[in-house]
Amino acid sequence: MAILDDAAISAGLADLHDWRQEPGAVRRTVEAPDFMSGIALVNAVAREAEEANHHPDVDIRYTRVTFTLSSHDVGGVTERDLDMAARIDRLAEQGAG
Repeated sequence: MAILDDAAISAGLADLHDWRQEPGAVRRTVEAPDFMSGIALVNAVAREAEEANHHPDVDIRYTRVTFTLSSHDVGGVTERDLDMAARIDRLAEQGAG
């Protein structure tokens, strides 16, 4: 899978919620209503990540859960990352967290 250039990443993030581009990755922090809701979101994302065989880095800080996506095998952001970001958005909007 090809690494996306900055313009393609920006275009892909335009339809997503609160994602930002960083060198070689995209990142979003979700504020959950409480700790257990944040853990529920992480568990829901884990199931989606297993299904897609594409796993985000996850940082949990009480009610703040940060997801970082990068296709490490090719060294940058690819369509897989944008697809997983959309899945994470859908789960966060559904209240999985």
